[in-house]
Amino acid sequence: MNKKYRRIATLLAVLVAVTSGFMGATIAVGGTSDGAGGLEFENSESGQSYSEISYKVKPGDTLYQVCKDYHVSLGQLMRANNLKNTTIYPDQSLIIPAVNISSYGMVLSRGDVSREDIKLLARLIHAEARGESYLGKVAVGAVILNRMQSPDFPKSIREIILEKNHRVYQFSPVQDGSINLEPDEESVKAAVDALSGQDPTGGALFFYNPVIATDKWIKTLPVITQIGNHVFATRATKV
Repeated sequence: MNKKYRRIATLLAVLVAVTSGFMGATIAVGGTSDGAGGLEFENSESGQSYSEISYKVKPGDTLYQVCKDYHVSLGQLMRANNLKNTTIYPDQSLIIPAVNISSYGMVLSRGDVSREDIKLLARLIHAEARGESYLGKVAVGAVILNRMQSPDFPKSIREIILEKNHRVYQFSPVQDGSINLEPDEESVKAAVDALSGQDPTGGALFFYNPVIATDKWIKTLPVITQIGNHVFATRATKV
């Protein structure tokens, strides 16, 4: 199997696992005493898991490409195979670390993440980045993951997405209910790639559309990059 079809097959396997039962999941938005929408998942699904798989190295393969194709980090792959360096040889067998997706969570290079978190992240990406490029969708997901690593934000995807300040949610799709739109396949893929460690923003903690943003404060933050219609920024450096 050549690299192109190997990658397609692998991605499809991951997506099948991630989206198994996905269409049956809904996020109910209901009114709360403070006037803002509250979210809760309603879903019933059985667990799925994929065991470790073995890959035989083909001529021209690199360890970095295998990592990319199978959505595992370089460290994970080297540890699984007791490799001391990144040199690999044709016909060498590599153990690909297990991709485990079950009712207990999904193991990815960004940590243990529940299936519900993946669904919620995909919904946010779809709501925030519809019409943006695929890179722009991954970038939105990366911001959520970057916040998880920051001491200034909650420590779970769900808490970050549902965070609010003075009765206003941090992300407008939660406030207006558009987070309940069914995410397309590209948004699900973008969520998986962001969880796998891809970050085209370079560490951004915020994003906004400068044309429609009304928050004056966010426009004062140091800009890292712009992808499509979104500007990606970080916190101002304390002096």
